[in-house]
Amino acid sequence: MISVRAVNSCSIFRSSPPVSSFRCRLNSHLRTTTSSSHHDRYSKSGFGFPMFRFDLPSLCHGDIRRYSLQSFVDTVLEELASYRKRKRQGICSAIKLTTGGEALDDKLVNQAVEKGLLVEFKKDSERVLLAVVQRRDGKKNWMVYDQNGVTSSIKPQQITYIVPGVDNFDQTQISSFIQKAQQNLDSSLLEFAWIELLEKNKSVTPEELAEMIFGSVEPLESYCAHLLLSKDDLYFTVLETKGSRSIYGPRPTMQVEELMRRKLAKEAAEKELQEFVQLLKSAKAMPSNAKPPKTSWVVEEKIRCKIESLEAYAIDACKSNDQKRIAGMILTAMGMGKTASSALNLLIDIGYFPVHVNLDMLKLNIHTDHPDEIISAAEDLLSEPVDPDKINRKDLTHLKVYAIDVDEADELDDALSATRLQDGRIKVWIHVADPARYVQPGSKVDREAMRRGTSVFLPTATYPMFPEKLAMEGMSLKQGEVCNAVTVSVILHSDGCIAEYSVDNSIIKPTYMLTYESASELLHMNLDEEAELKLLSEAASLRLQWRCEQGAVDTATLETRIKVPNPEDPEPSINLYVENQADPAMRLVSEMMLLCGEVIATYGSCNNIPLPYRGQPQSNIDVSAFAHLPEGPVRSTAIVRIMRGAEIDFRKPVRHGVLGLPGYVQFTSPIRRYLDLLAHYQVKAVLRGDSPPLSAGQLEGMASLINMQTRVVRRLCSSSLQYWMIEFLKRQPKEKKYRALILRFIKDRVAALLLVEVGLQATAWVSLGTQIGDEVQVRVEEAHPRDDIISLKEVVV
Repeated sequence: MISVRAVNSCSIFRSSPPVSSFRCRLNSHLRTTTSSSHHDRYSKSGFGFPMFRFDLPSLCHGDIRRYSLQSFVDTVLEELASYRKRKRQGICSAIKLTTGGEALDDKLVNQAVEKGLLVEFKKDSERVLLAVVQRRDGKKNWMVYDQNGVTSSIKPQQITYIVPGVDNFDQTQISSFIQKAQQNLDSSLLEFAWIELLEKNKSVTPEELAEMIFGSVEPLESYCAHLLLSKDDLYFTVLETKGSRSIYGPRPTMQVEELMRRKLAKEAAEKELQEFVQLLKSAKAMPSNAKPPKTSWVVEEKIRCKIESLEAYAIDACKSNDQKRIAGMILTAMGMGKTASSALNLLIDIGYFPVHVNLDMLKLNIHTDHPDEIISAAEDLLSEPVDPDKINRKDLTHLKVYAIDVDEADELDDALSATRLQDGRIKVWIHVADPARYVQPGSKVDREAMRRGTSVFLPTATYPMFPEKLAMEGMSLKQGEVCNAVTVSVILHSDGCIAEYSVDNSIIKPTYMLTYESASELLHMNLDEEAELKLLSEAASLRLQWRCEQGAVDTATLETRIKVPNPEDPEPSINLYVENQADPAMRLVSEMMLLCGEVIATYGSCNNIPLPYRGQPQSNIDVSAFAHLPEGPVRSTAIVRIMRGAEIDFRKPVRHGVLGLPGYVQFTSPIRRYLDLLAHYQVKAVLRGDSPPLSAGQLEGMASLINMQTRVVRRLCSSSLQYWMIEFLKRQPKEKKYRALILRFIKDRVAALLLVEVGLQATAWVSLGTQIGDEVQVRVEEAHPRDDIISLKEVVV
């Protein structure tokens, strides 16, 4: 028996004293008798071994009297056995059980619930309480007074254990009882009981376990044994339960070893979690300029795993349930709710994310940096340039060349030239950058560009389709330098239609790099020395007129552009520009790009070149039906809402009804758009006298993948722009008023509005009497960029 082992070996229990010490304590009680009542004994001393009166045989050696240790132990064992038998009979009688030798005949016979009993019951799914039975509550239920001082009604099914040997328990002593029980719990006792019971292949009840490990079946010891068994998830398992009685059996050795391994792993994981939580709390408490850099969180594997789980949770992109579980545990340990916004706020608070982190960029897994092998391959292309079209390039360096783009443009794809012929017609040249001079279909750099599909232009950064050095230094057009290009030259009839055209590999020398604003200013100044720019504007007007005659629909509207130069700062500066697409300079450039696209479609058709021919079926749009709307954003928005989507054919041109063109191929942005680059591969091969490298079927398959990526990028750019527009409005004075055009009514007086100064569309209630196209004044009531919420209120004058 385990209680005997406590006497014979000081190594059994962690707190066991040496035998000599144990013997001394017993000698001091040799003449002490057991207490008459186990209730009195519990109330006075709580938890202890019984005291015995017996005589010990002695041995004399010289003048020194010594006791025989073996005789002493034998006597103790006899007294213990006698005491246990008496106590077992008493407890069995108390719980209405019978005993046959060493075992209970029926271990699952329940003790009847009576007033004054001390019971454990299940309060809810998480709480188990100790209580004293007060009285009946109806036919089946009982009123109990629990350890928290609360009286409640419970069902018999809620009772999980009846403490044996207790009558009329004093309810004021519940807390003391629990405290003593907790003080005497030692889970290591279960290990020794498990070893003995496993060897004998025996089951056990709480009372039997109490007798084994404590040498007593008194109330406190029995309840302690019950707590040890009911809370144990390592050594014992429930074999059978009936009401408040349960029988437990020892688990097999292999199962215990596996559970122990899991337990140790869990404890180690909990320790790691607490250490990580401390790191989070420490970083959170630091000032913003002293927080640890993002890289410091990914150096150590254990930390990196947890921070990545939090990041995945923040963007709703957990790859496994394990990531969700880890993130949830971290948030709970931090006292935060298990939500994506909580994870995001935590990552911002520790400095892992900047305040204005672009979540959509993370969610959509947009590629930013180029792999090292691609950068290396790009540098090789720059160091050893090979131009397969060198001998066939037309020298156009004598032309005055205008490159017009936004002021912060990094990649310049196109430029323009113009002259008036002797017969009065206008000849224009559209010069397009020639990246195919460096990159060949199927090469490493080409495959990476295809994977990206397009450059990404965000308010906070630009992520080019090609490695930056190759795009900027090799492919992009540069002012005052001789550059390779593919030039489309067109002679226009007086009505704006194409009279003649040619497509050539060329070299040019850009004269001016102009922004749209500076180009518009030069046009407005009407300088004689910039006659070529005036000719380009005249040609653009002719082309617009001609396209409208072919059924084109003018969809010019307001376009917002934002640049945030320091996005990592908590309060970065926001530079917002609203551009009117009907502006002369913007109209000039867009018309020339459309003209180039028409020429390439015609050239492809004449030479049977598979190309991404874009078209849009005529939607039978009766433009006159919108004549009552103000020209500009209001009318354009109404028309765009009913237009059909574009289509692509890879074998022949398709009419583009909205543009008013018989055919159209995007060709002017090969550094930024991969489909434009594919068109370059095809056209340049024919110019060289070779067959196009790609069939129509191959183009179609590639375009399907590219368009998917392009749609993702377009969605990202749109959401990023929306975020920064709302952030811009959030920072403005609350009393500031904005001009807003009513685009349409959504329901009753709730209207879709366009904020003219910002270029943002939002909704607001407008007063009676206002109509579509009217201008109203509004004020921003709420602006929450992270939640994409903007609330406007009309200012009634």
